Amino acid sequence: MSGYSEECLNVFLKEQGRLFDEPVAETPEEAEAFLEDCMAVVVDSLREVREYFEESGADVDHMTEEELEEASEVFPLPDGKYLIVEG
Repeated sequence: MSGYSEECLNVFLKEQGRLFDEPVAETPEEAEAFLEDCMAVVVDSLREVREYFEESGADVDHMTEEELEEASEVFPLPDGKYLIVEG
């Protein structure tokens, strides 16, 4: 497997409906391939989530940490990290 943990893939499979109208993956292997194709990233903190969006040109200055965490592209992981998937 690549840099995506089993836990990360499972969270994405379970929560992908937040970002997509229809499932884009049904198995961990499909999830991994999809995340690799769209260059999804895993970051260590909400500060890094904010930095990621700022570097991408998104205006997130007005967003609270709660709003960042609830953004449809952000998937909180059980280990405290965050998966960012741009659809």
